[in-house]
This record gives sequence, structure tokens and C-alpha cells, in this order.
Amino acid sequence: MQALNAPTVFPCYAASDRPIAERLAALLERGSDIRVFLSDGEMPDGGDLVEKAREARMADVVIVLFSRNSMPSRWARAQWEDALVKEPEAEGVRIAFLKCDDCNPPKVLTPMFEATRLREVKRWVRRSDPGEPPSPEYSADLEVLGIGLADRPGAETVEYIGLAREFAGVFRGDFDAVLHVDCASGTLADMAGDLARQVGLRLDGELTANIEHLRVFCEAHRFLVVLEGEAPADLVFGGRCSTLVSLEPGEPSKDTLRQLAREFDSTENWAEACRIARHARRVAHDQMRLAECYEIMSQWRSLAEEHDDRPIVDEASRELIWILEGWGRTPEARQIEQVRAAEFDEQLPLLFDV
Repeated sequence: MQALNAPTVFPCYAASDRPIAERLAALLERGSDIRVFLSDGEMPDGGDLVEKAREARMADVVIVLFSRNSMPSRWARAQWEDALVKEPEAEGVRIAFLKCDDCNPPKVLTPMFEATRLREVKRWVRRSDPGEPPSPEYSADLEVLGIGLADRPGAETVEYIGLAREFAGVFRGDFDAVLHVDCASGTLADMAGDLARQVGLRLDGELTANIEHLRVFCEAHRFLVVLEGEAPADLVFGGRCSTLVSLEPGEPSKDTLRQLAREFDSTENWAEACRIARHARRVAHDQMRLAECYEIMSQWRSLAEEHDDRPIVDEASRELIWILEGWGRTPEARQIEQVRAAEFDEQLPLLFDV
């Protein structure tokens, strides 16, 4: 996950170029923490662009908009080199240039962007990966998705996983992180645990609490969440987060705990099921993914009842009791403990002091 930046940006532009400056500012600020000093950057047509660029160095990033309205007809290098090259470099201020029309700015000034490709400016400001070049077959669809998901937070649905993966690759630079969630198999707890692992959260609560924690965290970040196979409403977040749903499933998740859950569901060998359940329990404990552990232990206990394997019933029951007590669900834990203790002829702890 890339580091989050919240830079200030000072565009320098002629009054006649304000519509372009406004589009740039709106794109930069939408779905991000970037702050643009739009009004401060305006100058009269024919004003002193060099002095405006010097004033702009109060911000973290300077963007100079070149046009016939802002550039002198004759502009010797000695007039602009200090303000646009040497001084920003000496002060550690990032500076870029935007060509707004058919003017001819000095070719040595870099990076130079075109006003028709403002998304590239935003990626440069965010220090983002430029992304992969788009495939011609997806170009039209990608542009529509780019407007709906990359230029601003939103949610979109596509039919095919290929298009979803293509968008994620081409537009990854517009997001702090791209997160893929296999929604074609497993439970909501599995999906939430997988997503939490990807963003570095350790959620040891019940599913509802975990979903809420995920929602608050994801809505505060510029993430792209790609839900592959379905669209669980609980995993479609608002805020600064964008969500892309692919109706076609992708590959099964390679998350270790989810792989173990799939293996546990598919095996018909009871000894193997017990081995997998214990392995899954260790992984769940290591990653503090107790909602998933609770589901697997519940399944394991039910299967043990079917197999009349009393030691496994006892082992799984003990785990469920521990989890429930940690969640504050004492009456349910007590109920399981009473059944377990009665079956194995153990004395229950007193409910009161003597």
C-alpha cells in the first residue's frame, strides 16, 4: 500500500485560463486530501508569470499553466530559469507545467503535461505509479470507468472479470491501494477477514463489528475494492473509497485461511478435516481473525457430533467458549460450557462467590 500524501498545490494561470485551472483543481481535490490554492494562483492576462511562480512556492507543489494568455511573446531563458528551475530545486519544491493551448513553452521544462490529460497531472502530484497501458479492446469501457471510479469515489459493476482486472491495472496509480476480494466462495466473514488482512487490520471482533471497522477505515482512504463474483452490500463502502464489482468470478483467493476453509468444506476424510480445522485455528489466532475461527469451529463441532467423536466435540466446544467469552457473549458461552461439562462429568465453576 502506498503512503498517503496530502500536499498543497498552487496553480499559476492567466485569468482567461481559469476554466482549465478549475477543472484541474476539481480533479485534484476530488476523493483526496489535496488542497488547491485556486484563487491565489490567478493573475491578469499578460501578468508576470515568473513572480506568480515565486509566490506559489508557499505550497508543496507548483503547477504552471502555459498558454498564449500567460506566456510573454518573447521569453529569454534568463528571465524564467531561476524562478522555474533553479529556485524550486534549491528549496525542494516540486514544480510541473501544463500546456493549455498551441503555445510553445521552453522544451527544457519538465514534466510537461497536456491540458487534455489532466489525470496524468493528478498521478504526478500523488507520486503514483503511472499504471499499465490500456488494451485497445477495453479503451472505451475503461474511460467510462475512469470517470466513475478514478476521477471521483463511486461504485460500478461490470460483467467480465477481464475488464475489472484491466481497469485495476491501468488505473492503479489513481488509488492508494487496489484490493481484490474473492466473493464467489466462502462466507462474508471470510471476505471481510481477507480484506482486513490486505489493508493491515487485525480484527478480532464479531462479524458486524469487523464490517463496521472496515467501513470506517476504507472510507477514509482512496482505495479501489474489486469484488469478484458477487457484490455483498456490506463490502460496498462510501467515503473516499471506490468499488468495482465483477459479476464474473476471478481466481479463488490465495489467502491462507480462506484456502483452509475451502479445503475443510470439501474434504470427506474425517481425520483430514480435523487436521485442517486445527491448522485453520492456528492461522486464525495468529492473524486475530476470530469471526472466521468461530465459523470453522462451529462447523467442526457439528461434524464431530455427526461422527460421534466426543473428544473433538469437547475440543471445538472449548474454542467456541473462549471466543464467545472474549466477545462478551457470556450466556452463550455458559450454555455450551454446561453441555460440555455435563457430558464429560466436570464440575462447573460457581456463578457466585461463597
